[in-house]
Amino acid sequence: MEKKVLFVVTSHDKKGDTGQPTGYYLGEVSHPWDVLHAAGYEIDFVSPKGGKAPVDGLNLDDAVNRKFWEDEKYHHKIEHTLTPSEVKPEDYAAIFYAGGHGTMWDFPENEALAAIGRKIYENGGVVSAVCHGPSALVNVTLSNGNYLVDGKKVNAFTSEEEVAVKLDKVVPFLLEEKLKERGALFEKSGLWQPHVTVDQRLVTGQNPQSAKGVGEAVLAELEKQ
Repeated sequence: MEKKVLFVVTSHDKKGDTGQPTGYYLGEVSHPWDVLHAAGYEIDFVSPKGGKAPVDGLNLDDAVNRKFWEDEKYHHKIEHTLTPSEVKPEDYAAIFYAGGHGTMWDFPENEALAAIGRKIYENGGVVSAVCHGPSALVNVTLSNGNYLVDGKKVNAFTSEEEVAVKLDKVVPFLLEEKLKERGALFEKSGLWQPHVTVDQRLVTGQNPQSAKGVGEAVLAELEKQ
């Protein structure tokens, strides 16, 4: 198999009815990309709607963000994301659901994205996500009918962090609580502290500060295979 990882980014560009813009959080794409790309992995991008993905956190003072943004090949890829129907799950060794508040609206109910994640996992691949990216996991079920996260240690943007950014009443649900409802063994650190959890080929990170660590943990899991 060619060394490929599928990155999933949101198509949703508004925080509820606040009118505030959102999208995928650039640092949560660029930092894992930097780790995996340097290790020789080809990265493809998919979003619920395909095409140009809305970006949030466009901080080009961050050298890794700038490196990604100015990479012509990858800039083109993220401006022309695949649709879920164009993805062949068997082509990928891992899937990574990037965060950004937009994911809370268009990841959880997207059956096509859930099916891609399930197939990659059941093919022996790695499933990973950071910050709000684990919203994609709340409805992923395996062939045996169990939730993917059930009984596994999981990490994501915490309820305390959602309160801290004053969006706890705006998001459709609190991600930490929903993952716990699905049987996840939720781990967390304090506000904005890096935290990465790995359990049975599932890699999750708490917040933007955890994005590079998620990339490194995914690479470590891939190197075991």
